[in-house]
Amino acid sequence: MSRRVWIFDLDNTLHDAGAHVFPHINRSMTAYLEAHLGISEQDANALRQHYWHRYGATLQGMMRHHGTDPAHFLHHTHQFPELQKMVLYAPRLRHVLRGLPGRKILFSNAPEIYARKVLRLLKIDDLFDDVFAMEQIDYRPKPDHYGYRRLLKKHRLKATQCVMVEDSLENLKAAKRLGMRTVWVHAGGRNPPCVDVKVSDVMKLNRVKS
Repeated sequence: MSRRVWIFDLDNTLHDAGAHVFPHINRSMTAYLEAHLGISEQDANALRQHYWHRYGATLQGMMRHHGTDPAHFLHHTHQFPELQKMVLYAPRLRHVLRGLPGRKILFSNAPEIYARKVLRLLKIDDLFDDVFAMEQIDYRPKPDHYGYRRLLKKHRLKATQCVMVEDSLENLKAAKRLGMRTVWVHAGGRNPPCVDVKVSDVMKLNRVKS
């Protein structure tokens, strides 16, 4: 049990990003596409969604088709002057995570500076051994296997040691193919074959201990 490694996604897994954070990011990305591609707001919004669905991240589409500098894109689309008001702090989260035996690593498609700020606001940053963000995976977001393998190599882990905790089914499919155990943070519905355990929210992770 002590050798188990918990690999956590961030947004909509460790905290609810749907209410405030994601709408803000979506607006920022649409504005970025509008400004840098010289297209209308409507077309920019449609293209943002198209790239997200096709590649798993809007950034991937911008890099592949427009030569966008990833650091520039992430910097300008992840400005949060009021992030403290947007991240919903849940005191019980720290207790739940501390009760899980084994090491913990954050693995997010977000930029590192944003990921670390959110962990601090959630008051759980000291519980994680590492933050694996877009910069650490060479801007190749999940579900691309590249990031998973890079994480495993850096920490000298076998996939079978790891439990991937995610809200994204596509990201869990990739983890399962590598041999990880998977936990889907999702309310309702049946467990697809790639899911070992489903919890309605991260606060119920205690059921995954055994």
